[in-house]
Amino acid sequence: MRNRTRFFYLLIFIILFASIFYIYKSNQNDLYFYKSDTILTPTLNSVEPKQEVTKKVITDRNNVITNAVKEVSPAVVGINVIEIRKYQNPYNQFYNDPFFRQFFGNNGEYRQKVKELGSGYIVSSDGYIVTNDHVAGNASQITVTLTNGKNYSAKLIGTDHATDISLLKITGSNFPTVEFGNSDNIIIGEWVVALGNPFGLFSLNNKPTVTVGVISSVGLNLQPISQRYYLNMIQTDAAINGGNSGGPLVNSMGEVIGMNTLIFTAGSQGNIGLGFAIPINKVKRIIKELKEKGKVNRNFDVGLGIQSIDERIARAYNLTSTKGVIITQVIKNSPADKSGLKVRDIIVQVQQYEINDEETLISVFQEFRAGDLINIIVKRDGKRIPLKMKLERI
Repeated sequence: MRNRTRFFYLLIFIILFASIFYIYKSNQNDLYFYKSDTILTPTLNSVEPKQEVTKKVITDRNNVITNAVKEVSPAVVGINVIEIRKYQNPYNQFYNDPFFRQFFGNNGEYRQKVKELGSGYIVSSDGYIVTNDHVAGNASQITVTLTNGKNYSAKLIGTDHATDISLLKITGSNFPTVEFGNSDNIIIGEWVVALGNPFGLFSLNNKPTVTVGVISSVGLNLQPISQRYYLNMIQTDAAINGGNSGGPLVNSMGEVIGMNTLIFTAGSQGNIGLGFAIPINKVKRIIKELKEKGKVNRNFDVGLGIQSIDERIARAYNLTSTKGVIITQVIKNSPADKSGLKVRDIIVQVQQYEINDEETLISVFQEFRAGDLINIIVKRDGKRIPLKMKLERI
């Protein structure tokens, strides 16, 4: 009897334990699926429609650079020119001989048509276009292509060889134009865009190509090239190549701050990240004169004889540097004489420009006009002496 009672209690215990275990497992399953729903539901609800994602990506791709390009591109043009160049006959020595000349004439020189290309940008709605003098200054025929695909024959209004700036004109109205910035307010390191017609690529789709970089330096005075003087130049690492000359250099606000003009190539033909642009403030001044007069008048005389300082002169005058130019002659009653300049004075600064040699001084004087009053600093007997010179019209 006692054994039966024990068995009965054991059976009750087993049934009770099994029931509890079953209930526990059931609750665990419910808990698992509940957690799964909690995780998945918000994830599925947070997925944006495809259209919204696409719209967001497009919005993110539009930035200050793309906006600047969109703003300026319609006013950029491709330029194709034909120049008539003179060449010397390689057998010129024979044509200088009277014996040969009686049979062949004076054929020591001949001319040939040469095709060149470059870039430019429209600065007024009535069709004035700016480019480099080395692009269009000697052209006998100029064709301008706009971004709408139309070609125009352009007239050379005026050109300034010294500053490498030309002004063209096409016939028409309501042309798209660029907006000028202030090249005196450039920030080193700011983003810039170079637009233009490198290697004639503009003609493939009537659109300028775009390269992006930063302002690397400002205020650079480069050595003259073929009697063109490049003062206060802007340096950029935005790629500039053959055909980019004359195109605009644009800041992130879509303002033209310079005109792409030169590259240093280290002997190669490609860009190595050393591009130079003429500051737009200088461009504006020159094109104003070209539009009004067709040329830039530098009809003044200084009345100075000068010489660069080499090591020999530096030793003779006990100078610690070869920078500057030494005055070798002062013409009586000239602006130089009236200003108080003397022979053996060393000119070290004119206006804001540091003078390194003769070429620098000549370059600087291209910036002035008759009637200008300029500040000059010379070294005399070891002292820096400030003087003023008024440039007189010839």
